[in-house]
Amino acid sequence: MAGTGFGATAPAPSSTPLARSWRTAFLTLRDETLTIPPRNSSAQMLDNLIFSHSNAMVSAAVELPSHEVLSDILFMMELVSATSSDEEDCTHIYTQTSLLIHDICSRVSFDMNFSSFSSVLNCFGKMLNLFLRKAATSDGVVGVSSATTIIPAIECLQAIRCIITLSHRRWLQSEDTILVKFLLDVIVCSYGVSCWMPHSICKEKSTGNNMRFSTERSSSELQTVAFEMLSEVISRAGSSFPVDIWRSIFEVFRKTMDVLALKPPVVEDSVMSRFYESFLCCLHLILVDPKCSVSDHVSVFVAVLRKFLIYGLSGRTPGTSLPVGHEKKELNNMSPKASREKLNKSDHSTYRPPHLRKRDCLNVKHNRARHSQYISDSESSTINVTSSDSEFSDGDGSVKDSGRVQNSRVRIAAITCIQDLCQADSKSLSMQCSLLLPTSDVLQQRMHDATLMTCLLFDPCLKARMASASTLVTLLDGLSSIFLQVAEYKESNKFGSFMALSSSLGKILLELHRGLLYLVEHEAHSKLLALLFKIIKLVILSTPYSRMPPTLLPIVITSIRTRIEEGFWLKSDRSSLLAAAIGCLTLALSTSPSSAQIRKMLCDEVSSGYIGNEKKSGVLSTLFEYSMQWSCPTICLEALQALKAASHNYPNIVAACWEQISAMVYGFLSTICLETPSRQSSEHVGSPTPVINEKVLVTAIKVLDEGLRAVSGFQGTEDLSDDKLMGVPFASDCIRMKKVSSAPSYELECKDDIVVNFEACESGIQQWHEAIEKHMPLILCHSSAMVRAASVTCFAGMTSSVFICFTKEKQDFILSSLVHAAVRDNVPSVRSAACRAIGIISCFPQVCQSAEVLDKFIHAVEKNSHDVLISVRITASWALANICDAICHSDRILPFGQTGSNSNPQLIVSLSECALHLTEDGDKVKSNAVRALGYISRILKFSTSKFQDTTLDYHGCRTATYLNSENLMVSQQCCTSDSLQDFNRLERIVQAFISCINTGNVKVQWNVCHALGNLFLNETLRLQDMDWSPVVYGILLQLLRDSSNFKIRIQAAAALAVPVSVQDYGPSFSEIVQSIEHLMENIEEDQISGPSNFKYRVSLQKQLTLTMLHILRFTSSTNDQQLKDFLVKKASILEDWFKGLCSSAEETNDVQDKCTVDRKRVMISSAIQSLIEVYKEKKQDAIAQKFEELKNNM
Repeated sequence: MAGTGFGATAPAPSSTPLARSWRTAFLTLRDETLTIPPRNSSAQMLDNLIFSHSNAMVSAAVELPSHEVLSDILFMMELVSATSSDEEDCTHIYTQTSLLIHDICSRVSFDMNFSSFSSVLNCFGKMLNLFLRKAATSDGVVGVSSATTIIPAIECLQAIRCIITLSHRRWLQSEDTILVKFLLDVIVCSYGVSCWMPHSICKEKSTGNNMRFSTERSSSELQTVAFEMLSEVISRAGSSFPVDIWRSIFEVFRKTMDVLALKPPVVEDSVMSRFYESFLCCLHLILVDPKCSVSDHVSVFVAVLRKFLIYGLSGRTPGTSLPVGHEKKELNNMSPKASREKLNKSDHSTYRPPHLRKRDCLNVKHNRARHSQYISDSESSTINVTSSDSEFSDGDGSVKDSGRVQNSRVRIAAITCIQDLCQADSKSLSMQCSLLLPTSDVLQQRMHDATLMTCLLFDPCLKARMASASTLVTLLDGLSSIFLQVAEYKESNKFGSFMALSSSLGKILLELHRGLLYLVEHEAHSKLLALLFKIIKLVILSTPYSRMPPTLLPIVITSIRTRIEEGFWLKSDRSSLLAAAIGCLTLALSTSPSSAQIRKMLCDEVSSGYIGNEKKSGVLSTLFEYSMQWSCPTICLEALQALKAASHNYPNIVAACWEQISAMVYGFLSTICLETPSRQSSEHVGSPTPVINEKVLVTAIKVLDEGLRAVSGFQGTEDLSDDKLMGVPFASDCIRMKKVSSAPSYELECKDDIVVNFEACESGIQQWHEAIEKHMPLILCHSSAMVRAASVTCFAGMTSSVFICFTKEKQDFILSSLVHAAVRDNVPSVRSAACRAIGIISCFPQVCQSAEVLDKFIHAVEKNSHDVLISVRITASWALANICDAICHSDRILPFGQTGSNSNPQLIVSLSECALHLTEDGDKVKSNAVRALGYISRILKFSTSKFQDTTLDYHGCRTATYLNSENLMVSQQCCTSDSLQDFNRLERIVQAFISCINTGNVKVQWNVCHALGNLFLNETLRLQDMDWSPVVYGILLQLLRDSSNFKIRIQAAAALAVPVSVQDYGPSFSEIVQSIEHLMENIEEDQISGPSNFKYRVSLQKQLTLTMLHILRFTSSTNDQQLKDFLVKKASILEDWFKGLCSSAEETNDVQDKCTVDRKRVMISSAIQSLIEVYKEKKQDAIAQKFEELKNNM
């Protein structure tokens, strides 16, 4: 195939004089090399026959077939490679060869195979080694010698580049692999070149050779070409490289980074900036999709990349810094809106296309609004500092402007690489966050300590600022929330080399707030402003405001609200920016725990009477204003979500805002329908869709729901089962109050008053009356399933104190609405919401004592427990467990023998069968089903009742039952023919417990322990007669010993403390005592498996203490001599344990706790007395005497 020259219309005949001269020269060269001995050296032959006619040879190559040219070139390269490097003219021959091959390869396309390509690379490799060795050993002062060797080296690389570029074929992986190895070797070999310093040392003289390349070049230009070629091959075939090639690439880049790290500050000139750009762009390509770990290189990469964050800006005058405390103070003191207007009116040079830049067009008046996105790089203020979209492509500007553009490319490339590191290994990069994020004086331009915020605040190039903002988003999104939650701000005047991680993170978060809020108030570019709002959202989510300055969160809210009130510059972006800003307010109002300063700010706004005052400025007034903008659903939706967050976190403001909330929701119900509106405000782009309108209405109902929960004092499900723990010694010391996510946050109010005041309850009744009469009839029967589900969910936030105040008519309306939604609605989400509400309301005393209502609830729940969707079955099983809890509680508080459950045995049968069926479902359903079975097993009545007298024990949950004729008659009535069925049912329940322990997750296991505790509380059950008792006790002991979850161990220990006699423990008593004693003895050595267990460690110790004291009371009643011998053996350990227990029990100064202390003494004294009896029985009088003294000292 003939070679084709550039610009030629057709290949010339191969018999032209130029072609004949080419063939004659190479035939003569071949003949001369075969002559023995050769008449001339190889260098002389090549110079006489080839290089002296190089121009003609280049012209002839175009007219010859490419395969012939390739064959002759390969022969010449083999001859050159065979030339001894010790010859004086070797460097000259290599230089001429590189020049000739480069010129030919730039004109002729070759079709090389792997062998030919490998030969070319081998020859070029030998030539490059010589050039680089010569350059490394040359005199650095002259610099000319280095240039004469570096320039041919660059010619070699460019020749290879031309071969690859002009060969329009798919290169094999093997060819790409050897090319990568070749380029990596070139880069490594170039490290030793002395002229790696600025290229200016080579400016003095020319090499005198006929070369088209300037002698100003240095080895950095060679590396520039190498990195550019490496980028090309990685882009083409990087994904197919094996792991060892990727490791080699990273090793070379690590070496380059090490060299840059040891160098003085980076050089700012045109040649070096091009090298830096090629290097960083190539680094970007390997970091985008690394095939091996980069964790070992992150620290070095970050340290070097940080140097380039201010590349090209170090020479800027102080007047170009952010206007903080300097002569442009007037601009800062203006409002954000005024400052933007002043900037827009200032004398900025407007954008001009390249073809007009050379003309004198001073009389042309450009429209500044259309070109507002261009401000020159020399603009001093970072406010509205932007650049044109063509700043990287227009090449006919001044040299100074071209240098600025080149420098900005380097900064952008470095920032992009940092972003790539964030995505590649966010965990390792988090350890370097103090280098990339500011720790002090963020608003001061400190070039020696540049961070990403420095770029975002001070960089004159918009694209660099955009890249910095995007990198901050990636960085903050990749940082672990747990990592940032340890942050803590501490004011200190001491400055030292060491700073705790928590303090460092606290300073970083504080400076991020300062810089970002400044930018939000002053930035005008819409795209950058959108990114700023994203960053602020991530910062708000990551900041533990409870450990930061108390005024920080109010400043965030005030700054964002002020920016919203000032408005946004471009009308087309106003809607999206406004929604993003309100989204930041939502997150700020949602932070937990609630802020006392925010609460005061909102209360002051409410008390100032903003309602009805349209000009009033405040967070709530702003949110209510935008929540009524039905023409723009996006803004409306964000404002509603912010109102919901405010109502949830600061419920004390809702009563004063109720009129606004009610009117707003009713306005939505009256205005928004599921059809697209016929008209829309011109202020906002995009027409609302039915789906968006539906979401807006649902969110409005959720605001109503949150408001009703806030004013009625909703704090979650009314727990009927665990009240007894509040009075139990030791266990009550470490009760953790449950946080219900659906309940408003009363944390601030509860500091002053635990119980919601009566006025708030009265207010809640009024709000509920209005909602039921005004809103519920419209939304319960709405055509949208999402709206119906949201409306039914409102009932799940009701409290019994509100429900009891309703008339019979309204109560029936609520109950019938829930049953209808749960049974007859065709949409699963509505049925699921109805089951959730049923689970809440079934715990109300007025409801759980009504057999008719319970029957309807059970029917609805049972039907949904067979639903095909797991989401419905989960809420149905949860409601089922709550119903069983309510029945169990009602059964305990009614007189003995007059319980509602036994009056309808079929009710228990239905509940138990439904729960047993659900134990075969998934873990989320199974956990609720097990809890339900625990309550059922507690209220089952068996004919083997025991009627022995029981004394009032420390649980305070059992009453004395005395054997009399009346109770005997009642119990005989309970002994029906169904007793055998009840035992069979109990057997199935226990088998379900055992199965769930083996197959369920952590939550299921916890609920099984809870259920077994309820089973042991059944007073009609003789545990010692049950065949499954040893198995159940063994399971509890196994969980107590081996479970890695402390909550399961606590519940298992609590269940073991339920039986009230040694007979109830049966043959397992000895094993239980020894196991719990062993756990108590080694409790300090117990390993905490995870951070989540740390907060439960004290609770576990307290519960084990309670269980230990409980079972020790029964040791004197057992006949197990081995157990008593064990207690004798452990006497000294038990004595020390009791001494510590007695001293801790006395440590209280609170009068309210003295009752608890007295009960602790009773428990400890009872346990010690039992041990004294054991030791006396075993003839251990000395030990008994010690325990007697211990008891008397109490």
